[in-house]
Amino acid sequence: MNNLLQEKLDQAVSILQEKGVAAWLTFVRETSQVHDPCLDLILGLELTWQSALIIGRDGQRIAIVGFFDTDNVRNTGGWTEVIGYHQSLREPLLDALKRLDPAQIAINTSENDPAADGLTHGLYLVLTGLLAGTPYADRLVSAEEIIGALRGRKSPGEIARIRRAIATTEEMFAALTPRLRPGLTEIEIAALLQADLAARGLEPAWSREHCPIVNAGPDSTPGHAAPAHHRTQRGHLLHLDFGVKQDGFVSDLQRMWYFLDEGESGPPDDVRRAWDACWAALEAGRAALKPGVMGWEVDAAARSALVAAGYPEYQHGLGHHVGRTAHDGSTILGPRWERYGRSPYGVIEPANVMTLELGVAVPNRGYIGLEEDVLVTETGAEYLSTPQKELWCI
Repeated sequence: MNNLLQEKLDQAVSILQEKGVAAWLTFVRETSQVHDPCLDLILGLELTWQSALIIGRDGQRIAIVGFFDTDNVRNTGGWTEVIGYHQSLREPLLDALKRLDPAQIAINTSENDPAADGLTHGLYLVLTGLLAGTPYADRLVSAEEIIGALRGRKSPGEIARIRRAIATTEEMFAALTPRLRPGLTEIEIAALLQADLAARGLEPAWSREHCPIVNAGPDSTPGHAAPAHHRTQRGHLLHLDFGVKQDGFVSDLQRMWYFLDEGESGPPDDVRRAWDACWAALEAGRAALKPGVMGWEVDAAARSALVAAGYPEYQHGLGHHVGRTAHDGSTILGPRWERYGRSPYGVIEPANVMTLELGVAVPNRGYIGLEEDVLVTETGAEYLSTPQKELWCI
């Protein structure tokens, strides 16, 4: 069996026991068209017909799938029972539930976490139709907490892969630096990184059109905009937000350069002050990041430090999970704003891998943005990336 699959399935059983939920049901169909994110954790395959993947608190793992998918599912080695059907899922599903007789059945619906909301409304109606007239129809609950814990608690194998993706990204930043010069456009800089990705046979961590995000100088808008025609020039900052996808896992880092002006041997005072304030705020967030605290508390520590230094607060969260995707979990390190729902109230746990990211605009220079990837330990948070403590000068 794939070691990662074994790790995650074992974790799922442990989490069900911890949460006191008898069974977790992932219900899918035509997953190449509508892909439930949980499949990446517990199966690693696409499925065609209506399929029910049931994990029990007692360790049973029952996969009820279309007949032509049975061999593929058996070959994963992760399921204690694989049941194929031809005409209807109803009978084998009800038989499995009757044998398990779970008091609660967690299903993949969530108001707060996209990764836990893989059950479409239409498929929910199909499921409730299959369960109609049985006691199980009234036992459905949200699997949000189960999925959030399973996705957020990175296994040793997952952490190792994230480390490798980060190391590759840092190699690519190092290779890019000597190729930078005044006059390059954001589009040209992005092309250099994308060519390196292609040469390494890797994919970007998010959509190619926006990975990397490149901001050259003060007229470039930071955020999610695609690289444009803004050019690097002396006396200006260059900001990149970039990550790679390697062996199924991603990195998410931001790095900074300053183009020295005539007569300068280092960054000017306005740039240095902003850099130091950003780093002090990011470190304040890292100091607050430890098991048992809520996401908003970590964000508040960094946000207040930046404001106390005389800079405006950033208009986003301090950080998010990173792993199989760049935004890879339920809890965010973010303010208690309506748009974030309940996500900032999630509790930080050991083995969470998070980003820490914030920044400020320096008038007439450009944007300073910091982002590092960290691992939550039993006592705090340690860097997985090599933190860029000094601004790189060109």
